Amino acid sequence: MMVVVTYDVEVTSDSGKKRLRHVAKVCENYGIRVQNSVFELVVDPAQYVSIKAQLEKIIDKEQDSIRFYRLGSKWDTKIEHMGKEPRITQYDPIIL
Repeated sequence: MMVVVTYDVEVTSDSGKKRLRHVAKVCENYGIRVQNSVFELVVDPAQYVSIKAQLEKIIDKEQDSIRFYRLGSKWDTKIEHMGKEPRITQYDPIIL
């Protein structure tokens, strides 16, 4: 299923900057960044539960927020794009 993750992490403190990096790293492990604080993740239900648990441990619930948009398995018909294309998509091969 496709999950869009958006986040807003307070970065006026050093601890906030550290949380921001950790949130981005978790999201990078599962998907691609499509905007500064927006990731598209193609995951199975178990991975989705794991991601949420990891992110919940990182954020400060009094200052930060994360939103999850579950688009399901037929997500490619639900996304429209304007402007500059992302560098890679969910279907592009990645060669290391």
